[in-house]
Order: sequence, then C-alpha cells, then structure tokens
Amino acid sequence: MPSSSLTDLVDELLAGSGPLPIVSAGAPVLRRPTEPLDGRLDGRRLDRLIEAMRETMRAAPGVGLAAPQVGLPLRLAVIEDAAEVSEEIRQVRGRVPQPFRVLIDPSYEPAGSGRAAFFEGCLSVPGWGAVVARHESVRLRALDERGRTVDEVFTGWPARIVQHETDHLDGVLYLDRAELRSLSSREAVSGLWAQPTPAAAAEALGFELGTDSGA
Repeated sequence: MPSSSLTDLVDELLAGSGPLPIVSAGAPVLRRPTEPLDGRLDGRRLDRLIEAMRETMRAAPGVGLAAPQVGLPLRLAVIEDAAEVSEEIRQVRGRVPQPFRVLIDPSYEPAGSGRAAFFEGCLSVPGWGAVVARHESVRLRALDERGRTVDEVFTGWPARIVQHETDHLDGVLYLDRAELRSLSSREAVSGLWAQPTPAAAAEALGFELGTDSGA
C-alpha cells in the first residue's frame, strides 16, 4: 500500500471519536501478511494511532490488539494485561501483569521445547473460545514506539499474548492453531470450562491437549 494511501486510511480511522471499530473474522485484512512500519507514518500519526489502539484494547476489553484488527495492514500491535485472576490461575497459567507495551515489526521464536494448552479468545472472533497449544516461552524481537530494540524472552501467559498478536500480523488467527473440537461459546468457556486447565474440556469434548506437559 503506498504511503499516501496508508496515511489517508489512518487519518480516516482517527477522525472519529471513541474506540476504533474492531474488524471481525472474514475481513481480508485479517488474512494478509502485514507490511513493516519502516517509517511509513510520521511520529505524530503513529503516536495518535497507538493511543487509539490502547483505548480500543482497554474498552473491548482485551489484553492485546493488532493493527489488522482495526483494518490497517501494518506490523504493529499493543499488549497490556492487568492479570486480575485468582492465585491458582496465576500459578497454573503463568499469568502475570504486563504493562502497556508497543510492538513494532515483531517476530518471535521458541525459547525452549515446552508447550502449554489453554483456552484463548479473540476480539475479532467475538463470542467464542478454543484451546490452543503454544510455546511456553518465546524470544521476541521488535522495536518499541521510540524505535528502541526489544529482544526479550516471554514466558507463560505473556508469551501466549505475544504469539497471538504477532500471529495476527502474519494473517493467522488463533483458530488456525486451535483444537477445533474444543470450540466453545463464551458462556461454555466461563461456565463449563472455567477450571485453571482445559483438561476437563478435553475429556468431555474428546480432543488432545497437544502438549507433553498435560497443561
């Protein structure tokens, strides 16, 4: 996409007030690899876009938001997690608070062989959740909003968030990696399958967790 078209699209998106509209599954922008930011937005536009994405993520609410989810084919995502969960879930899932962070042109690779399987949801697939086996730890490489290098290992739930959001930038939805027999409504996830691990769901619905650890 030419820079002029991109800036016009960003300006149009930012012209409204309140949270940005979130694109739902079926929109082509969610299925196409994104383009590197690479200075294609000036600092003022980028700052405004990041703030709008933060507002949108918090209002949803969610723990991450990628640019394609607001209709922009840019390799940009934001993450934040207050991790307001029980101590048991915190321990089992490795869910610890994450401050607001901006990821520009991110990529990840496994940091170790461990995998863990848990229910995930997505703001672009509202009302549903499914079990996804992911790397327990990943090494993230990216830039932050000031162009500083990020090279960091994430473990537990923060690693899951990083993988989920970076996948969005490659045109991948969490359902592409999910055990589809686990697909459950939001009500089922919060009611029937609210345990710290999806083991009960796996037994009842007849699917494998896809991890040697049994998480």
